[in-house]
Amino acid sequence: MFKILKKEILSPTLKLFEIDAPKIAIKCQAGQFIILRIDEKGERIPLTIADFNREKGSITIIFAEVGKTTQRLGLMEAGEALLDFVGPLGQPSEIENYGRVVCIGGGVGIAPVFPITRALHEAGNEVIGISGARNKDLLFWTDEFKAQCDEFHICTDDGSLGEKGFVTDVLKKIIEEKGKIDYIVAIGPLPMMKFVSEVSRPFGIKTVVSLNSIMVDGTGMCGACRVTVGNEIKFACVDGPEFDGHLVDFNEQMRRSQIFKDEETRALAAGSCGGGCGCH
Repeated sequence: MFKILKKEILSPTLKLFEIDAPKIAIKCQAGQFIILRIDEKGERIPLTIADFNREKGSITIIFAEVGKTTQRLGLMEAGEALLDFVGPLGQPSEIENYGRVVCIGGGVGIAPVFPITRALHEAGNEVIGISGARNKDLLFWTDEFKAQCDEFHICTDDGSLGEKGFVTDVLKKIIEEKGKIDYIVAIGPLPMMKFVSEVSRPFGIKTVVSLNSIMVDGTGMCGACRVTVGNEIKFACVDGPEFDGHLVDFNEQMRRSQIFKDEETRALAAGSCGGGCGCH
């Protein structure tokens, strides 16, 4: 059993949990993820590691309540425990001194981009951060993110905080003003990552995205998380979750992300989940 050490409500639909998982905390690296299960009847859902504390032996996860399982998870409190908490899974981020890098977090993607931003900053890069969301209520960890950046931008779709517009608008301005960007990391909704990749493509800037595909076992055995990257089939759980954004077939990913939409709707309406439906 994996005890919830801390619960924080970031917004009405965004929750932060700090989990007691010392064996994972001592080994995990930026960019990796875990798979958890609430109880024996629950489905297994993947969540990217938002932070870790090796001395304390804890892992921080941040999730949005978008399906039955994440809604159930959001009702849990500090002191309660999860049945399964498996990791670290996936390939860690490639951290090097690239030069000038831009780290973009959109919505819940702010969480997984945070440890990557920190690692890139510690590696000596000049880091420009962009944090974006639909409105100010969905932004979080602004000070923490900013502390790891040499330059920091906030934008919201409705203009309620920072610049009004999308992260791609800010990215275009940065590329125009700076002239040279060596590396981009973008994590957020699939459409956001797609359009960030399209903005950087004409400039030949290496752009890495993180794909949180529908998963079952998380070890490359089931094939549920398959993605097409450069006309090759890859598994997000073992080959990723990070891939070259210029090679990802985002249209296919967006279609696949909706494959269990009907089951998700039925699970929410019924108030229970039998597992395996991907309703996270």
